[in-house]
Amino acid sequence: MNKHVGYLEHVFHYFDEDGDGKISPSELRNRLGLMAGPGDELQLKEAEEAVESLDSDGDGFLGLEDLARLMELGGGEEEKMKDLRSAFEIYDVEGSGFITPKSLKRMLSQLGESRMVLKNVVAKSTF
Repeated sequence: MNKHVGYLEHVFHYFDEDGDGKISPSELRNRLGLMAGPGDELQLKEAEEAVESLDSDGDGFLGLEDLARLMELGGGEEEKMKDLRSAFEIYDVEGSGFITPKSLKRMLSQLGESRMVLKNVVAKSTF
């Protein structure tokens, strides 16, 4: 069995709380809520809208194929790591491999942040 398919099936079964072979909006909300931080919980209406937009057969639920399509939309791990490295390099202006208070201050300044915000960020840093 392809590792990717096995992984998708494992994720699908995690979301399919009642084991009926479908992911309902409430199951999606419940499981994502367990993974979310405080205040980031998915509302039922948002879960319903997500299921509606991804539901390929119109039954109001997500099947394994719908979940696979959702995961493909998120991009591959390699692409995510590349994006993360690019974002990090923007702040690592000194090329040291670290985001120092000096490089953070320089980037925030370039992004148009006020002097007060910069003072607070640098003052609160424990570097």
